[in-house]
Amino acid sequence: MSRPLHLHPDRLFPADPATRDLARALYAEVAGLPIVSPHGHTDPQWWASDATFGNATELLLVPDHYVFRMLYSQGVAMEDLGVCNPEADPRAAWRLFARNYHLFRGTPSRMWLDWVFAEAFGIEVRLEAETADLYFDTITDSLASDAFRPRALFERFNIEVIATTESPLDTLEHHAAIRRSGWQGKVITAYRPDPVIDPEFEGFRDNLHRLSEMTGEDCLSWSGYLAAHRQRRAFFAAMGATSTDHGHPTAQTADLDALAAEALFRKVSAGDFTAAEAELFRAQMLTEMAAMSVDDGLVMQIHPGAFRNHNARVFARFGRDKGADLPSRTEYVQALKPLLDRFGNDPRLSIILFTLDESTYARELAPLAGHYPCLKLGPAWWFHDSPEGMRRFRRATTETAGFYNTVGFNDDTRAFLSIPARHDVARRIDCGFLAELVMEHRIEDWEAAELARDLTYNLVKQAYRL
Repeated sequence: MSRPLHLHPDRLFPADPATRDLARALYAEVAGLPIVSPHGHTDPQWWASDATFGNATELLLVPDHYVFRMLYSQGVAMEDLGVCNPEADPRAAWRLFARNYHLFRGTPSRMWLDWVFAEAFGIEVRLEAETADLYFDTITDSLASDAFRPRALFERFNIEVIATTESPLDTLEHHAAIRRSGWQGKVITAYRPDPVIDPEFEGFRDNLHRLSEMTGEDCLSWSGYLAAHRQRRAFFAAMGATSTDHGHPTAQTADLDALAAEALFRKVSAGDFTAAEAELFRAQMLTEMAAMSVDDGLVMQIHPGAFRNHNARVFARFGRDKGADLPSRTEYVQALKPLLDRFGNDPRLSIILFTLDESTYARELAPLAGHYPCLKLGPAWWFHDSPEGMRRFRRATTETAGFYNTVGFNDDTRAFLSIPARHDVARRIDCGFLAELVMEHRIEDWEAAELARDLTYNLVKQAYRL
């Protein structure tokens, strides 16, 4: 007999009855607020074409590295799940997923997916081997309907704005198509220059040639290269961008003089560089990007500390973003000093810092953001986008940075249907944390109510200049 799927209304609230009651009341005031999603990796083509999504496997399984990394860790072949394998039978792949759904017990993926199954598709039994076909057919049939087209879901989920992420080499044609369509949904872009900033990014020199072709600048010269960035940033801003995003291995910054920077660029653009020189160039480019942000007002996001594509065999077979990126130790105090020495006190600059190294929250990040006017703390990210990760973030940073040097929540996801689920988790965790502070007489109940709204809606709009 199939077991029921039920989302408890008090999920994630504190267990103490009085604290839970207060958390529930706080949550009731923010649960219905619009979703502001200022950073993520959804595909703008979805809203440009408004085409149907396909089947359950194509939408919920194949693109989700959170899902297939867990399955891969238990010996399930990614090819059998349909990853980079167009010959795979989507129903067979879904059945394989359903047989192994127990692997996700206690994980954020389980919470997000159960929300999607119950709230988005109205399924009332749990996913397991016996219900695999019911799920596949229910989801796939729903996706064929107009109610599940991308624009309809955008409106149903009460999304006020969503930001995608594109490289300088992207034409932004889908964003242009959205604007021409007359649809009122707000989908903006963000400037992610890693492919033309990281000398170790595959195809870096070819990417510089493409950047030259797109901009008419000589991107093998230092002055032309910087001019091309300024041109593309202005184009992205004209297409709605309010932020840039930088996914570097470390948070290292540098402030070389013009001659040294030009000499370093000649080496990396020629492909004749060491690993240390590649790191120095990335460090210099964070400072160059900060200088441009001072001029054009784009908010900087720095996402350091991921060892990308750690599994060489998976990378060779499947490419990037296949669940083999891993957190690594990251240092900020010394790393950011060259940039902060130059711009840290400039009110025109806004930098949002993220980390995968939780040991830095109380020791480095909260003290930095609690002092420098240009710095804010991004929310618990990626591996820490979870109930316990969010609680650790609040407990480690609030006493030093406060709430108002943080920027609310962003979902940072490719999985469109999970966005409301992720925002719901963040709202519940924050309301629970605020309720605890009230019960400990550290803040008043009216302050908690104001904070709940700020953490859910106001701070993200302020931080990302939306």
